[in-house]
Amino acid sequence: MTAVVNPEASRPELTEDGGLGRSSGPFQRRYGSTSLRVGAATLWLSVIVLLPLAAILWQAAGGGWNSFWSTVTSNAALESFRVTLTVSIAVTVVNLFFGLLVAWVLTRDDFPGKRLVDAVIDLPFALPTIVASLVMLALYGPNSPIDLQLQHTKWGIGVALLFVTLPFVVRSVQPVLLELDREVEEAAASLGANNVTIFTKVILPALLPSLLSGAGLAFSRAIGEFGSVVLIGGAVPGETEVSSQWIRTLIENDDRTGAAAISIVLLVLSFIVLFVLRAVGSRAARREELAR
Repeated sequence: MTAVVNPEASRPELTEDGGLGRSSGPFQRRYGSTSLRVGAATLWLSVIVLLPLAAILWQAAGGGWNSFWSTVTSNAALESFRVTLTVSIAVTVVNLFFGLLVAWVLTRDDFPGKRLVDAVIDLPFALPTIVASLVMLALYGPNSPIDLQLQHTKWGIGVALLFVTLPFVVRSVQPVLLELDREVEEAAASLGANNVTIFTKVILPALLPSLLSGAGLAFSRAIGEFGSVVLIGGAVPGETEVSSQWIRTLIENDDRTGAAAISIVLLVLSFIVLFVLRAVGSRAARREELAR
């Protein structure tokens, strides 16, 4: 007698998300439910990020709208915003180019000391920012060993910010470069495309989302930076005093509400830039997927 096997009975049941019903049970038991993970992540985000932001917003609103507006539109505040935004935008643009160049060299070229260079890229992350300011002062201060005096100038602030923001662009672009399909580039070359065409038509569109993400992170770090510019910049009002240094001045004058108001402006600027750049990057990524 031949046993009849019902194929439907032995087939694993698919869940709504496309997973196998038989393996989803042990997986859920091992890693917990989705609601539990989301709840834990939300709680941690609230404690670490949202509560401090709410506290500074509450402090900024302590003096009322008129006080807030007069603080952020005062001549000293506007001058600090001008210096901060001018230098930060310039630094972001420069690091977009050189960050891409460094990432390209680290992923596409082989040379002695490559691993050392790759490790050095992360040095600004590990180095205390005040130490970076000391280094900049020793290199570009009055006793500069290379005879280049940049103390109390926007150029000095720019060099310090270039140092601390470069890794954001490099580390955003490098993984994408590693994952790019070389066969597409070879196919374009076989069809007669030159290097410039291959880069602008094949490589750059794929890199655009990561480039924009790195640019947003670099800009956000630049407008809030304090330690690396405190010595080389000198906080000359209207010349080298960035907003973070103006916040320190307000705190020293016991104007915590005013300091919180300036901080809120920087937070809003940073959020808007990050949101816009990531939205543009997501749209570019979707276009790239459709093009494939």
